[in-house]
Amino acid sequence: MSTETKKKGLLDRILDAIERVGNKLPDPITLFLGLSVAVVLISALCSALGVSAINPADGSTVEVFNLLSVEGIRYLWSNVITNFSGFAPLGMVLVAVIGSTVAEKSGFLIALMQRLLGKASPVIVTAVVMFLGINLNIAGDAGFIVLPPLAAILYLSIGRSPLLGIYVAYASVAAGFCANVLLGLSDALAYGFTEQAARMIDPNYSASMAINWYFLIASCIILTIAGTALVEGFVVKRFPMTPEKLAQYNYDENAGKLSDVEKKALIKAGIAFVIYIVVLVMMSLPLFGDRAILADETGSITNSAAPFTKGIVFTVTLALFIPGVVYGVCTGKYKNDKDLWADISLGFSEMGNYVFMCFFISIFTNFFSVSKLGTILAISGANGLKAIGLTGVPLMIGLIIVACFVNLFIGSASAKWAILAPVYIPMMMLMGYDPAITQAVYRIGDSITNPLSPLFTYMPVVLGFARKYDKDVGLGTVIANMIPFSVTFALTWIVQVIVWVTLDLPLGPGGGIYL
Repeated sequence: MSTETKKKGLLDRILDAIERVGNKLPDPITLFLGLSVAVVLISALCSALGVSAINPADGSTVEVFNLLSVEGIRYLWSNVITNFSGFAPLGMVLVAVIGSTVAEKSGFLIALMQRLLGKASPVIVTAVVMFLGINLNIAGDAGFIVLPPLAAILYLSIGRSPLLGIYVAYASVAAGFCANVLLGLSDALAYGFTEQAARMIDPNYSASMAINWYFLIASCIILTIAGTALVEGFVVKRFPMTPEKLAQYNYDENAGKLSDVEKKALIKAGIAFVIYIVVLVMMSLPLFGDRAILADETGSITNSAAPFTKGIVFTVTLALFIPGVVYGVCTGKYKNDKDLWADISLGFSEMGNYVFMCFFISIFTNFFSVSKLGTILAISGANGLKAIGLTGVPLMIGLIIVACFVNLFIGSASAKWAILAPVYIPMMMLMGYDPAITQAVYRIGDSITNPLSPLFTYMPVVLGFARKYDKDVGLGTVIANMIPFSVTFALTWIVQVIVWVTLDLPLGPGGGIYL
């Protein structure tokens, strides 16, 4: 037994064991192919057994769709291509690759990180990544695509493992997904279902999407502190760096000193970024007519149908692409257009395995959705919790656990809440609890198991990012390194809920603990 192994504590050995077992699973492509076949077979069995559930939202009966029936086979056969071409994460990732690749390979990101955080302590760097990740749900799903590769570069620039940066970023975005300082689309979507469910008990119920705002602002701060302490006190020890390992990543310990040319290029890139932001703001304000260019028909730029919201990934891509190109041109990295396109092409080639993987992921997610197995599972879980008869804080913890479990199988937060809200909200209101606290505990459960699920839409994305630095990284590696974050966030949030309920603190404007 090596000295390094002897030094490992019990928790490290447990996580290593989980990693080994997890990495013995088939390749993710094979895994999703196998799961797709399993869904088809299970749908046939459940359909034959007459498995069904009553949807609490509208009272309709949800029955399993038999994917092995004649109608099912016709559906499968005719929708394979459209499932793949319409797989939303694929398009978002490939568009984001354009901006992130240019920003990285031009040297812009390295120079920017060194300028802003080059002299910062590792603790500050971790805290910044953690806080940004937790708040990036304001940009929808863009945080999953943009932050992990940026964090890898940032950690490498301070002599740490880029894999550590990827995992910290992914964990903060995924496990802290519901927390945010600024209200966003996720708050609006959650409140819409909450209000509808609350009116089943109180037809006059009306609040706003800010009912959890105070609680979520506090969550951002508390989770950042807890997550940073976890990384610096434990997780970083799992990624020891040696000069040999740093050399493999082409790390240059003298790279922190920017040349005069690089400094001037960074300033020009910054000017280009500011100009882009000014143009973006102008298109977001009603300066050229009755409504803004990027607003929807109601004049809002934050509604789900608004061009600004629908194009958020493209917005982030341009925010990286424009200064990246300017920096590359000013430093001489891009002498002509061919140099630029070559870097972008290289970025796409690095994502080839992910694109292939998405073909099988799109099949599985569509099969699972169409079969209605996930919907029936969610309804059964909610009804099971209701039947147990818990009250008070134990009931709230139970709500979190059920949401955590359902979250492993249904990725869409709005889809889950559409099913669970009509059960959770009326049940809790009849016990004297405000819909705000019920929504808060649901959103906690909907967040903390995100990074653990192999079925989570962005698990293959982070796997692809990690394999750029270590081709041997598998699902077990990612899951083992996500467990400490999920457990820490879960315990932190549960304590926060207990404190809020005990002290009867307001959750947000118009949102409290009790009715």
